[in-house]
Amino acid sequence: MRGVIMAEKKKKPYEIGELDQYLFGQGNHYEIYEKLGAHLVQNGKQKGVYFAVWAPHAQAVSVVGEFNEWDTEANPMKREEPLGIYTCFIPGVKKDQMYKYCIETYSGEQIFKADPYANYAELRPGTASRVTDIENIKWTDAEWMTRRKTWNHKHEPMSVYEAHIGSWMRHPGREDEGFYTYREFARAITKYIKEMGYTHVELMGIAEHPFDGSWGYQNTGFFSPTSRYGTAEELMKFIDACHKNDIGVIMDFVPVHFAVDHYALSDYDGTALYEYPHQDVGVSEWGSCNFMHSRGEVRSFLQSAANYWLSVYHVDGIRMDAISRIIYWQGEPARGVNNNAVDFIREMNRGLKTLHPTVMLSAEDSTSFEGVTKPADQGGLGFDYKWDMGWMNDTLDYFRTAPKYRSRDYHKLTFSMMYYYNDDFLLPLSHDEVVHGKATIAQKMYGEYEEKFPQARAFYMYMYAHPGKKLNFMGNEIGQLREWDEKREQDWDILKYPIHDTFHHFMQELNHLYITTPALSAKDYENAGFQWLDCHQEERCIYAFERTDGKDRIVAVFNFSDEDQKGYELPITDAKELEVILASDDVTFGGSKKYTKKKVKVTDGKAVLDLSAYSAVYFGI
Repeated sequence: MRGVIMAEKKKKPYEIGELDQYLFGQGNHYEIYEKLGAHLVQNGKQKGVYFAVWAPHAQAVSVVGEFNEWDTEANPMKREEPLGIYTCFIPGVKKDQMYKYCIETYSGEQIFKADPYANYAELRPGTASRVTDIENIKWTDAEWMTRRKTWNHKHEPMSVYEAHIGSWMRHPGREDEGFYTYREFARAITKYIKEMGYTHVELMGIAEHPFDGSWGYQNTGFFSPTSRYGTAEELMKFIDACHKNDIGVIMDFVPVHFAVDHYALSDYDGTALYEYPHQDVGVSEWGSCNFMHSRGEVRSFLQSAANYWLSVYHVDGIRMDAISRIIYWQGEPARGVNNNAVDFIREMNRGLKTLHPTVMLSAEDSTSFEGVTKPADQGGLGFDYKWDMGWMNDTLDYFRTAPKYRSRDYHKLTFSMMYYYNDDFLLPLSHDEVVHGKATIAQKMYGEYEEKFPQARAFYMYMYAHPGKKLNFMGNEIGQLREWDEKREQDWDILKYPIHDTFHHFMQELNHLYITTPALSAKDYENAGFQWLDCHQEERCIYAFERTDGKDRIVAVFNFSDEDQKGYELPITDAKELEVILASDDVTFGGSKKYTKKKVKVTDGKAVLDLSAYSAVYFGI
């Protein structure tokens, strides 16, 4: 079987062996983080730290840190051939001590670099790496991890809550940023997610990064959880707490580019080591450095980083950022396919799935490239899910449009099912949709303030009934009206206003209904799980379709016009009556209708319905 060959375990398992060197150079090492970096070890009778760094074009490398007063001559490293890996053991080095590598380039310049494989880092604006211990954490999620091995997420409900730790909620009145620590965030978010009915939390940008405004997408530490919110151990405890509360954890991973900061990966040994040397492809549209995916050592770096979070941190899924920039040079189809990068992502996903068959791998990809979710063994890229950016753009455009023009744009809500089964899609309403002048989800709804909320409720019911797993960014669920800003917390105080409070309650009810109704998720990726009942009501802006798991049936009916639609005849077969199970215009949620009569008779294959303006109704059969 192609895929993963694990490195040998030696008497001193931290030392670099021949097989390690071979796999690392070939671009097929998924555990190189066990050999490179800084590791607390027992070497004979001495305790200390074993350091190892790849710097093939360096003339010399030494370790500098708190333990040697940053003396460049105190601890020289030994060069290991053939790949140019430098190693040394320093007795007496302890946990939490800071260090860097002093690299003498071929030009004779001394440069000081953070450790690419460091497990922890100094709090910004400091740039040193820190020695830490990630091997002696006591996990309590054994039951979750056992269940995860048999998890078939394609047939399960998945409602993902995307969150940015630094701006979800903050401590008021503090002189520092007021960030919640990983521990504090764990206590607050697990309770909230359970109450709201989400199944997963997706963490934005938790790998170390220097600039808050990059949101964690321009990294300097691919193996380091950001120290903004606490220690590596505390992040592990956060994930452990989520699992104890039956909440899956997904993290963002950036295999495309990295921060240009001089102390990190850029020109690491005085040469373009991790990045392309050519500026036309070496620099991304964000000004960051593009990874050179054709280089074996770079491939091993990235695939072992992904495996590291899945293995060491028990992360349940990885969302890979900007995959269009992997597929095409600079993300531009006109420049052609980057075959080396495509091969890299395919082989990485193949290896990750060999090691972790049931974890979730999703791609943020807006291209029409074929086979993103097709298995790697069948020539695809090997992702489990592809973000359906087409669905997201078409749907939000529709709801921005004035009702009088929605007949013209009727097809925007039917088009998604024309291509839906080409890949396995996830429906995203992510952070990217609520920044940079794009307006929040609630704001995107047409009309004035009070007109937006009935549309938002109907919109979300359409999203949750549509095939595909769901992702919703924090703040969307409270009807946030201010665009997201990483420098401040969400506007939780708006929940004191009834229109926001009832919307929040509606989202809670919708989530709980979704996760307890298999008909809405079990056959997301099978033709048998969906059928249109009516998709030709252009003038009335009515849509109707059915979802089923093969046992139960849910009928979803939508009126997206600004007028009540009375006497609408819904075509429905094999049913005697319909029962209302959720209605967006119920007075409970701030709507205009009290549903005292829950059942509707079906006569001659038709149910006659009176539909409120801007409304959605789920019926059970």
